[in-house]
Amino acid sequence: MKFWSLLIVAWMPILEVLLIGSVAALLATSYINILSSEARKHVNKIVFAVFVPALSFTCLAESVTLKDLISWWFMPVNLAITFSIGVSLGWIAAKIIIPGSHLQSLVIACCSGGNWGTLPLIIVPALCSEPGSPFQKASDCDSKGLSYVSLSLALGNIFIWTHNYCVIERSAKIHKGRFMKNSDLSKIRDADLESTEVSCYVVREEDKGEYETLLPPSTKADFEEPKSKNDTSVDAITNSRGRFQEIWNIFKKNAEDVMEFLLTPPTIAAFIGLFVGVIPTFKSLITVEDAPLRVIQSSLKILGNASIPCTILILGGNLTKGIQKSALKPLVVVAITVIRYVLLPICGIGVVTGADKLGFLPESPLFKYVLLIQFTVPPAMSIGTIAQLFEVGEEECSVIFFWTYLIAAVALTVWSMVYMSILF
Repeated sequence: MKFWSLLIVAWMPILEVLLIGSVAALLATSYINILSSEARKHVNKIVFAVFVPALSFTCLAESVTLKDLISWWFMPVNLAITFSIGVSLGWIAAKIIIPGSHLQSLVIACCSGGNWGTLPLIIVPALCSEPGSPFQKASDCDSKGLSYVSLSLALGNIFIWTHNYCVIERSAKIHKGRFMKNSDLSKIRDADLESTEVSCYVVREEDKGEYETLLPPSTKADFEEPKSKNDTSVDAITNSRGRFQEIWNIFKKNAEDVMEFLLTPPTIAAFIGLFVGVIPTFKSLITVEDAPLRVIQSSLKILGNASIPCTILILGGNLTKGIQKSALKPLVVVAITVIRYVLLPICGIGVVTGADKLGFLPESPLFKYVLLIQFTVPPAMSIGTIAQLFEVGEEECSVIFFWTYLIAAVALTVWSMVYMSILF
């Protein structure tokens, strides 16, 4: 294809996103305030719990077969490679820039976890319907493309809600722990100014070990009582059991939290759609033209069609928070931008081209395009949800999203041109 034809085809889907996102940003301003923060939160819940699951189910149930699913085996491998490279590059960037202890995990998460569902969900159908697009030649471009993206969304959630969730949670605990220690030390210093007598401190039994580290050796001895050898061995067994129980409780709680967020409505709907699609009996009951339960498929399609416009409106409204001032180093945004829009796409071309030459990929240019796009998208909006959940780096996250999504308009256009010139 000619340069200008490629440019128009690559630019039009991004332009659609920008125009609708601009309307959303305008509605979210304080002058109009229709799409307020509270309104976006409620719409986001509906999109998350109803619209995207409906779209994922209908696309996968209708267009996926067992043969297709087997031939798509490289998609989870591709996502794992993308994620691993992003984690490695993000860790290197965090060590070089040193953005702050509570922001290192945010940098790693933004470099590794990409928007593998929402943006491709908008871009791929637009490419299929755009006049002059090389993908338009395929009769099932729209349904197949949405199936690829739905599977990408389901698999991507697994990586984001396991690794990134745990990394940000650990960082938040460390940051809050340090803050609490500093607060306790300042309280003790204030108490020292009022009285120099040790008896002024009222030490609770459960805080005894914590205060022992802050007291001189002579005072520590006050807490210690002479123990026999038998008492010492019993205490050691009791302590080991207590530590094991504590570790088990922490592990159990983290596992429950991760599973709660991992088994999200879009992911569950995607797996149910796959289940229906690969079993001919269920497919004939729901998705075919004369199916007895075809009303379920048609109803879910109506709901699924609302997911794309609502998602863009939420995205545009959320990005307005990034305009506000922040103490975030500009170098952090630059590093994340370079990793996501320069280094990862170059790695992606190498990975997908190598897999294609080895015969790992099906003969579908659109499938290969989705694999390449997975290396090019901005950070996942779910990272902002996780940061908000643990109350760490929320403001910095908004700034990162604002600039990375703004630059994505140019980066996705350029790389889409490059990818289509490689594939056709």
